[in-house]
Amino acid sequence: MDKLPDWARAYGPVTLAARIRSVPEDFRVEEVLGFEADGEGPHVMLLVEKREANTHWVAEQLARHAGIPGREVGYAGLKDRHAVTVQHFTLNLDRKPEPDWSALAASGIKVLKSARHRRKLKTGALEGNRFRLVLRELSGTVDDLLPRLESIKTHGLPNYFGEQRFGRGAANIEKAEAALSGRLRIHDRRLFSLLLSSARSLIFNDVLSERVRAGNWNKLLTGEVLMLDGSHSVFKAEEGDAELPRRLDQGDVHPTGPLWGRGEPRVSGEALALEAGVVERHPALVKGLVKVGVEMARRSLRLAVKDFTWQTDGDTLILEFFLPAGAYATTVLRELVETKGETEDAEQD
Repeated sequence: MDKLPDWARAYGPVTLAARIRSVPEDFRVEEVLGFEADGEGPHVMLLVEKREANTHWVAEQLARHAGIPGREVGYAGLKDRHAVTVQHFTLNLDRKPEPDWSALAASGIKVLKSARHRRKLKTGALEGNRFRLVLRELSGTVDDLLPRLESIKTHGLPNYFGEQRFGRGAANIEKAEAALSGRLRIHDRRLFSLLLSSARSLIFNDVLSERVRAGNWNKLLTGEVLMLDGSHSVFKAEEGDAELPRRLDQGDVHPTGPLWGRGEPRVSGEALALEAGVVERHPALVKGLVKVGVEMARRSLRLAVKDFTWQTDGDTLILEFFLPAGAYATTVLRELVETKGETEDAEQD
């Protein structure tokens, strides 16, 4: 695969363009864990602001300063490098005294707060992320902007995995096919897991795009599996349940698509027929994912953009919003504008 498909947009082709990340401060992310530090325990939880630094590098600097192995550092998610981000780290100090964080000699890192905590932070242990994005040099059909913003705020948007999930030039998909067929041996477990995620994400995005084209990505099909908003809890829609359309319209539940693997997709009827038609386009990925034993799961097809506000100043657009873990800011942007400049967006799951 030389490039990714042009997945369907819910609100039609974009007619606007803007520049993103002119400076790191134009892309600000603040992690929301949804819980506080325990106040006691062998770990110290740090709230860290980083600028133009990736998460792995920051973890290494913190470990070095504390005099502990890198494996004793935990964090809930990867955050963007070309940005200013605020996120949490835990360090297992055991009986070691807490170092002077103000003496940390690493450019682009500032420790904002520290507190004792009982457990190591695990990947995915977060509620979501709060974003503040500044888009500059806005041009195009500006009259189209407000209706799109209002539509996203009211109805949400397709919950696509971001392009960065697939590597530069969609290289992760080619590697995933090779690894799953046995043509490429991957010894790095983290890389292999990343490739599996890329394969599942491609199938999911293709299913979602098919439903966007059909106009039913945010509507009920027969045999649907729904997800409760703000959770990963899913259930099979019962035919004749008069409450479901109302709950769907209010954003209480969302249709789901498959994260492919071993097991049954759980959907039936119209939903199963649509998914099966898409899945058969990827026989090598589907067979490989089942063979390696990754379990079938579901992901919401609709992304609700919470606390969504915006303001314009000449040719500058400022967006603020909250996204749940696993969602991408670039997914919001692709429904609004064609972006110029660096669009890298780290995974939030």
